[in-house]
Formats: sequence, structure tokens, C-alpha cells
Amino acid sequence: MAKKEHLNLVFIGHVDSGKSTTVGRILYETGAISEQTLNKLKDEAAKVGKATFEFAFVMDALKEERERGVTIDISHREFETPKYYCTIIDAPGHRDFVKNMITGASQADAAVLQVSVKDGIQPQTKEHAFLAKVLGINQFAVNMNKMDAVGYKKEEYDKVKAEVEKLLKGIGYKVENVPFIPCSGYNGDNLTKKSANMPWYTGPTLIEVVDTFKVPPKPTDKALRLPIQDVFTITGHGTVPVGRVETGKMKPGDPVIVMPSGVKGEVKKIEMHHQELTEAVPGDNVGFNLKGVDKKDIKRGDVIGPATSPPTVAEEFTAQIVVLNHPTAVSVGYTPVFHIHTAQFAGQISELVEKKDPKTGQTAQAKPDFIKTGDVAIVKIKPLKPIVIEKFSDFPPLGRFALRDMGQTVAAGVVLDVKPKVMS
Repeated sequence: MAKKEHLNLVFIGHVDSGKSTTVGRILYETGAISEQTLNKLKDEAAKVGKATFEFAFVMDALKEERERGVTIDISHREFETPKYYCTIIDAPGHRDFVKNMITGASQADAAVLQVSVKDGIQPQTKEHAFLAKVLGINQFAVNMNKMDAVGYKKEEYDKVKAEVEKLLKGIGYKVENVPFIPCSGYNGDNLTKKSANMPWYTGPTLIEVVDTFKVPPKPTDKALRLPIQDVFTITGHGTVPVGRVETGKMKPGDPVIVMPSGVKGEVKKIEMHHQELTEAVPGDNVGFNLKGVDKKDIKRGDVIGPATSPPTVAEEFTAQIVVLNHPTAVSVGYTPVFHIHTAQFAGQISELVEKKDPKTGQTAQAKPDFIKTGDVAIVKIKPLKPIVIEKFSDFPPLGRFALRDMGQTVAAGVVLDVKPKVMS
């Protein structure tokens, strides 16, 4: 049996739009979870008074999430379509979880934006769609969920679809290329099989749409960049960092360096989904052992690269940002929290270089005093701690970021240039 190509799919959208339920249902229908697992989850859901949440429980593995009925961190699950082997990333919809969503979306090849037809466009629907665009996700589908809650009516679907199209057009997506699927995550309408409840819809099911997505070419010719998501201590294995290969390749025996600490080590063993790999390539979520690297020398947000081509630690960097949502104005000295690949850091805006016309990309104003919501600008930023940052043109996943402040995403952007820190 030929190995299927691997696609990373992220589910984004407002809290309570039914993402976890939809994903759980897909996993069940594609045979990724068994009937007995589902029955067990059904009992657990009933016990905590969440009778319709059994599918959501598949993804929401954390106890706290089950009790609150919300998704907190990003969870990964695999399933197969006729064409692809998919890793589903279920990104949280809650406001305070947007930073988790950023690390989730920056790993995705394609996104499914979930909108509840019952509730229409919600604040996070906008925020997530915009982030997906800034983070470079150019292929996605819109899953119009909870059709069962509106009696499977075409007019309800059409009404919300028009709102979503308007929103996506405003962000710069070509709406004619975006498929919309009316579905019910809870009942399974139009997820893996055509629904008899909506004879008016003749388009593809969600799974058929997923198979139209393209896997981006793997940047294997670039130097290795692997941002660390987590570091575990596993009995018998020692220190096991976990992360996703963004560019390049990693093989056992490779001499690597951990930045920003500069600690060097050698790759011993690489595993993905409990199977040993002889080589990890872009898109692979892997756990691995490093010889010569102690648990205290490596943490979430660090980046692994070849000893001969270390990841860049930034003294300062120049970026193009879009101010999404700031109550007043942003000026020099502003110090929000930046989220980039798996890292977060406080960074200070050291210079406002220019304001651009968002429609033409031309300079609208050089050296503005401030920028506000809706502005596109070139700025310089000084990280307040050593952090790996790469140019978006060299290493896209390590060159896009979000700025957060006051519990919300204030701006998002891409790195144009980096002034490297002189490492002593």
C-alpha cells in the first residue's frame, strides 16, 4: 500500500461553533476512533452533564476542558481520506486561547473555518480568518455547521454564507475559490457522506473538499529549522523535545545546535506517532533525543538547526504589520507580547519606518508618529530577550507573528529583515 501524502489541517472559528464535535465525528466516521471509545465518552459526557458532547470529548482530552466544555490547547489527531493522511489540529476558539491558535495555524497546510449557521459571524470568526491570511494559509473551506439547528433550511444557509463571503472578501481572499459546505457536526450531515436532509445542496462533502487541497512543496533544500513545542522527560529515553520540522531534514547522527542558548548536541533517535524515523522532513511532528543536551538547556520556543547554519537570534528586526485591533494608537516604545512559531516574548517597537497604503502597497507616510487599527506599516522591533527570528522570505514559519496585548490580538505581521545578535 503506497504511503499517502501528509496534510496538516487546522479547524478554526468561534468558540461553540462546534469544531471539536465536528472533528470528533469525522474521526469516528473515518474509523480513527472506535465505537467502544465513543460509547465510553458518551457515558462520561452524560456524567458531567454535557449530554451532546461525546464527539467533542474525543479532542478535548484535558479534564478541565471536559468540565468547562471548551477547548484550551491544541490537540492533534490523525485520520485518512481517500487521498491524504491528515493530522487534524483543533484550534481553540476562546479569546484568551488565540495565542495557542497562532501556534496551531502556523503549522497548517490548509484550514477549515467553522461557522455556526445558527449564530452567524462572531468576533472570533473574523479574528481567526484574518490570522489565517496573515499566517499564510491560502487554502481553506468554510464549514457551515449546525444546519440541524435551523431545520436544514437553504435560506438560513444562504443568509450566513453571504455574510461570510463579504468578510472573506474584505480580508483579501478570492471568495470564488472558497468552498462552503452546509453540515451538522453532531448528526454527521455532509462530513464524510452526503446528507439526505439537504437535497438542495449538490456540492462535495467536507472530506471530498479536503481531498482537493494541495500539500505545499516541502522546503527540504533549506537548512533545518525545528521550533520546540514541548520538552518531556521520559523514563528510559531521557530528555525528549517535541516539535515540527518546518524546513530542512533531520536525521539521527546529525550535529545540531539549540538557539538561543547555543548548546550543541547530536540527534540520537527520532520518533513520530511511536514509530522510529530514519529521517524527519518538513511537516513531521516528531519527538527526538539529543545527546549532550540537558533538560535545562532546551525549552518551548527554542529552535534547533544544523551546527553549521544556526538559527538567527535577533538583536532587532524589521517587519510589516497590520494593526487589527488597538483601542487607541501604537507609537514608538510600545511593548506588547509577540507570538512567533512556538515562542513568545516581550518586544519593543523601536521605530515606525513607514505607513503603507493597504490597497496598493505604496508608501503612504514616512516616519508616522503613530499607527492605529486598520493601518499597514513597516516597523522595527527590539526583543527584550534572546529569541530566534528568521526572515519570512527565508523561513516563512519562523517569520510570521502576532502581537498580543490586553488579552487580544492587536496586530499580526511578517519579518522582512533581521539584525542578528552578536552571540558571545
